[in-house]
Amino acid sequence: MTERSGFEELQHTADWAVRVWADEIPELFVESARAMYSLSGAKRATGQRQIKMANGWGPDLESLLVAFLSELIFYAETESLSFPTIVFRLKPEGGGHRYEARLEGWPAVWMNKPIKAVTYHNLRLSRTERGHEVEIVFDV
Repeated sequence: MTERSGFEELQHTADWAVRVWADEIPELFVESARAMYSLSGAKRATGQRQIKMANGWGPDLESLLVAFLSELIFYAETESLSFPTIVFRLKPEGGGHRYEARLEGWPAVWMNKPIKAVTYHNLRLSRTERGHEVEIVFDV
C-alpha cells in the first residue's frame, strides 16, 4: 500500500467492507479489485497465466464500479481466476462511462469465504484530501 493509493478494511456487522482511495478514478477501480482479492484471501495456484479482456458501461461511476467488480467475481466463481495485474481505461460514453480492462492472472486458491456480490449499500465515490475515495460493502 502506498500513500497515493490503498485500502483498509472497515468494521461491518454481517458482510465485509473496505475504504479504498487513489489519485485517479482508474487507479481507484484497480485498487478496489486489489482490496476485494485481499479480503477473499485469493492465493495463486499452479496453472497457466490467463489474459482476459473486460468491458462495461454504467450510467455513473458507482454503477460502473459494481459492474467491474462483479465481472471479477464472475471469473472467480466460474473459472477460479484472480487477476493481480489489471490495466484499466475509463472514458465517458452515452451519458455515462465505459471501461475497458486487460486482466492478467492465474488460477486461484481461495483461503477465506468467497465474496458473493458487490452491494450498493452506502456506495458513493467522492473527492477527498487523498484524491478519490469509495467505501464498498461485499456480500459474503
